[in-house]
Amino acid sequence: MTQDEQNLNLLSVFHYVLGGITALFSCFPFLHLAMGIAMLSGKFDGENAPPEFFAWFFVLFPAVLILCGWALSALMIVAGVKLKKRTSRVFCLVVAGLECMFMPFGTVLGVFTIIMLMKDSVKELFEAKNTLETVEG
Repeated sequence: MTQDEQNLNLLSVFHYVLGGITALFSCFPFLHLAMGIAMLSGKFDGENAPPEFFAWFFVLFPAVLILCGWALSALMIVAGVKLKKRTSRVFCLVVAGLECMFMPFGTVLGVFTIIMLMKDSVKELFEAKNTLETVEG
């Protein structure tokens, strides 16, 4: 196994780990979602009850954050699988670019993944895998 193959395998493991961490941290807005649902169901009724649009803000905004976080974590895990199989290099590059938004671990992983995928020897690994699949399929 070459050094590039070892590095790609290591990057795939790090994508699995970061995908799991991202999924976990994406669950934190559930606290705000519960508060918004409680506001809508009337648990905060009284003289100083918050307006209804405020409650909807506490429902919709966390729901969007949770779904986006889970989608991103799924993309990271799929990118890890594709790195391991040496397929879909462009997909892995796009996911690596998205990971760069998340400081500090996502940025480090994204940059290292981009650097690795831009090497000519790694491009050849992905192309060799794609040609092998084309010939077999």
